[in-house]
Amino acid sequence: MSESRQRLLPTSPWPAPPSRRSALLALASVTSLVQARPSPHQTPLMQATRYEPGQPVDGFWVSEKLDGVRARWDGQRLWTRSGRAIHAPPHFTQSWPSLMLDGELWSGPGQFAQSVAAVRDGPSSSAWQGLRMMAFDAPELPDPFGTPGGRLHQLQAAIEQSKATDAQVAGHLQAVAQQPVTSVAQVKAWLDEVLAQGGEGLILHRASGLYRSGRSPDVLKYKAFEDAEAQVVQVLPGKGAWRGQAGALLVQTQEGHRLRLGSGLPEALRLDPPAVGSWVSFRYQGLHPGGVPRFATFLRVVPDISL
Repeated sequence: MSESRQRLLPTSPWPAPPSRRSALLALASVTSLVQARPSPHQTPLMQATRYEPGQPVDGFWVSEKLDGVRARWDGQRLWTRSGRAIHAPPHFTQSWPSLMLDGELWSGPGQFAQSVAAVRDGPSSSAWQGLRMMAFDAPELPDPFGTPGGRLHQLQAAIEQSKATDAQVAGHLQAVAQQPVTSVAQVKAWLDEVLAQGGEGLILHRASGLYRSGRSPDVLKYKAFEDAEAQVVQVLPGKGAWRGQAGALLVQTQEGHRLRLGSGLPEALRLDPPAVGSWVSFRYQGLHPGGVPRFATFLRVVPDISL
């Protein structure tokens, strides 16, 4: 092992890193990322609930679930879902509609890190290149989502009008493709297409649903696997091929269950593992009788839980 590589690897016992609270406070102090405090005028965005097998899907519109940073456009500027200002390059939001939009800052399948880098590093970051605001709802409109003349129709019309005014809008702002479905077989077929292209799942919007803050039964996540977030409790040293590196992460879920995440952990994170107190996401397949996730596999580090 080279001397430079040895310096990257802490010896056991692993040193205690800064707490998650201190890390987030330090992150929030970076003015290029967010303002000092969340805006008091921002109400929570609508959040999806999990699709349960057997639920009827007739009367829903379906779109791809995008792996980006959730964002709100208030007609003048962008905000994170927690109500912190996002400082985008001026040209990025030029000529956008005055209509409030709910969407994702997205670069493509598997490019979540680029979206985070743009929000974290501010308007001078090269990560904004190729980034798009993919709008899927209009929170302030009182109309149902997918009925004739409803929120979806008005959102699409507002974006098309902005594109007609300024052709540059098309490269930075798009409406997420939506289509109505009548059967679970249709939904499963679309999910297969999305997964084949590197996507992660679908979102179902009830056509008659109104926009409401918080969890809504009118918006459903439809995925091939379940995922969740957990806090790193300990970095477990590796053995054999992973000797001198991180072998696994001991994490605690929001329900208080502890489990090891070793499968899926990339080599870069074995050399430089997430700090104790930081948050990570993982996928799993159902639950054990006691509620512990089965077959948990590491997905990624969650860089800022408030995004």
